[in-house]
Amino acid sequence: MLRDVTRRRSGAGDVPLPRIFAPQLATLVDTAPEGDEWLHELKFDGYRIGCRIDGRTVSLISRNGKDWTDHFPEVATAARELAVRRAFLDGEVAMLLPDGRTSFQALQNASATGDGQLAYFVFDLLHVDGKDVAALPLEQRKARLADLLRTKPPRCFRYSEHVVGHGGEFFARACGMGLEGIVSKRRHLPYAAGRGPAWLKTKCIKRQEFVVGGFTDPEGSRLGIGALLIGVRDAGGTLVFAGKVGTGFTNRSAQELRKRLDGIAQAECPFTPCPKGPLGRNAHWVKPTLVAEVAFTEWTSDGKIRHPSFQGLREDKPARDIRREDPDPSRGTRTGGASSS
Repeated sequence: MLRDVTRRRSGAGDVPLPRIFAPQLATLVDTAPEGDEWLHELKFDGYRIGCRIDGRTVSLISRNGKDWTDHFPEVATAARELAVRRAFLDGEVAMLLPDGRTSFQALQNASATGDGQLAYFVFDLLHVDGKDVAALPLEQRKARLADLLRTKPPRCFRYSEHVVGHGGEFFARACGMGLEGIVSKRRHLPYAAGRGPAWLKTKCIKRQEFVVGGFTDPEGSRLGIGALLIGVRDAGGTLVFAGKVGTGFTNRSAQELRKRLDGIAQAECPFTPCPKGPLGRNAHWVKPTLVAEVAFTEWTSDGKIRHPSFQGLREDKPARDIRREDPDPSRGTRTGGASSS
């Protein structure tokens, strides 16, 4: 397991290539950290993917351990061009737009629109040719990764550049460019699976995943659905209603979504408590198994979201794990807000 492998120091002979992807995750904060012990990268808007290279065999692994090689065959094919026998990379598959931004919504709609360019943004190296480098400091891992990609950069692979220090300035520039945010990482620490204080994320806009619990019928010229009814689980696992989202759909995506929702229909309202009034009486309920990513402006005092926009369904995160993610108060941040990763 990757967790076991990362405990061993590199340089002690060949180490088996990890089979399991246990990614290091970032904790949401409101303010980017300052100081030269931090390096800062742009936050990409796509799917977190581990890339396992074993000779000519390439496996792309999602953050919840599923084999996604068939989802992104272009990335798997490109990985075979790397000048390496065995390696394990960590990065994000995203759709790169002409203006330099990445868009999860464009990634979802790529097959229909053809907009954008698929890219694999690689930001970490965990194993290379029999050596466990996950135990090395981050800056050394990134230096080895840069050398690997510089030798023979495969098409669609992108090295995730970074800056050292100046977190607030870097965050402001990212927001000014219309980007999602930044990820700040301690330069001198090894890779550690799970969420913790060594990696922090600061977001320019509020976005997170929600569980889909129902939908309304379309009105007027709209097809498929009117709005999705969404929620998050509380500390006890109860699904709590967080509002409805009725924008961000194309006619095609709304009709495709309606087919999936009809396939998981149920009679009972999955929210506790159930929405009151006409919404609760007229909605169609579904099994709470689908996860939607939604952008919004803010949380209200009663736990609802304002001005939401549907970005797409997430296939890489289980509905049972979806919680409202607030910035970490232990780091002196404000409460409120949410995160998409």
